[in-house]
Amino acid sequence: MQTGRQSELMLKSGVTNMRRFLSALFVISFAACGPASAEREAEHVFIISYDGGKPAVMKECKMPELVKLAKKGAVTWDAQTIYPSITLTSHTSMLTGYGPNKHKVLWNDWEPQRGMISSPTIFKLAKDNKLTTAMFVNKPKFIHLYQAKSLNNFSLPSYRSIDSANAAADYIKARKPNLCFIHFADSDSAGHTYGWGSPQQIEAFEEQDKALKIIVDAIKDAGIEDDSVVIVSADHGGHAKTHGSNSPEDMTIPWIVWGCGVKPDYRIEKKVTTYDTAATALWLLDIPLPGDIDGKPVTDAFNFHPTLSESSLK
Repeated sequence: MQTGRQSELMLKSGVTNMRRFLSALFVISFAACGPASAEREAEHVFIISYDGGKPAVMKECKMPELVKLAKKGAVTWDAQTIYPSITLTSHTSMLTGYGPNKHKVLWNDWEPQRGMISSPTIFKLAKDNKLTTAMFVNKPKFIHLYQAKSLNNFSLPSYRSIDSANAAADYIKARKPNLCFIHFADSDSAGHTYGWGSPQQIEAFEEQDKALKIIVDAIKDAGIEDDSVVIVSADHGGHAKTHGSNSPEDMTIPWIVWGCGVKPDYRIEKKVTTYDTAATALWLLDIPLPGDIDGKPVTDAFNFHPTLSESSLK
């Protein structure tokens, strides 16, 4: 298992080559936000992932911003990730809506020779529907999710969550993206180095709560709070100094949703799996769900009393 320190060194040493790689493959454009749609339940969806976010540990931390979102929104602390419960595989399910048996991403490092994943990401589907998209991440392996013409902005600022939060906040206030993903890696690094539930990991989670507040404040400052939904989740939990098994410690993750139309102080009782995040984002943005998608929108967390239209199920 790659340690957080190893990932950080790889990021620092390889950033120049990766930037050249990205520039050769893609052209990043900064289009204006797509036209408003009367069918959308939200104009802006933000997905925030705590890498290694084990609920049993997070609930022991001082995380006032996360607690506030959970109180004002809908929550389950018993959502499930996929197996194997590793970062790239799990995030691919989170951001495509497919299980590993369909998206086939079973590796967990930045491996340029593999190219981009083949299953369409939610960013690709959003761009096909003329919406703006962005990703802010802490690990090079996320480049595998950067499909051609799928993102208006891709940012890999450093291995620190606060840097991805600040980069995302600046972009949110300037561009108001329709679909945005922000990744926090510090908690995973601390888990691998010191152990899940260690004082150092608890400190990392508490620092990441400050990063979460930066994002929420940016949404408010951008004047889009009333049209936005924020989904906070994780890729996996952990035990000892590792993860990847199918044990409850590794498989259980949080799933918190806050924003327009969300039921306040609501406990989600239905089963939620990480690929439901993708389906929920697509449904909120009125983007048709692929017919073979594994994820299902978590509609009971909202007050829209929705019935999925035929177009969204195609």
